[in-house]
Amino acid sequence: MINHLNFKSLAFYGVVIASVLILFKTVTTYGENHLHATSPINSRYSLTLSKNFPNCKQTNKLILNILQSGIYLNASLSPLITNADTEQQLNLTGILKNQNLDLSGKIDIANFCQDPAFQTKVIQPIAIQISQINLDNIPGQIKLNQNSTTLEFTAIPQTDQKAKPKSNSY
Repeated sequence: MINHLNFKSLAFYGVVIASVLILFKTVTTYGENHLHATSPINSRYSLTLSKNFPNCKQTNKLILNILQSGIYLNASLSPLITNADTEQQLNLTGILKNQNLDLSGKIDIANFCQDPAFQTKVIQPIAIQISQINLDNIPGQIKLNQNSTTLEFTAIPQTDQKAKPKSNSY
């Protein structure tokens, strides 16, 4: 066993261990200084349109529900008053980049209008752009691709209205 513990072997293992430690310290320092997680955003926003939906006398109040996983987003846009038993399908996907939110997907345009004429199901492509997501009143726009309609809106973050269950502590 003494024959295997010569100076060259000990020097080699010492250099390898020191190199790994230096590499680990370098990567850790770089990560702490340059890599930061995306800040979480509010999950519910009330949207106030600047003008009514075309050919609609009374526009619905809309809620934008967002689920976030890092910079990737899934969302649904639904009227404020919905059937509580039906769960909204997350039909919009997007990305959060530099506090700008871009969502796209397809949506039923009946969500926009309370008029009975709009209650037939018409699915259209939609794109939502929101800038400066960290403000209290967030400007944005909705683009409906089929008729090239652009609607400006203001999004207001909503507080969670469902009571969070209390944890049992023993």
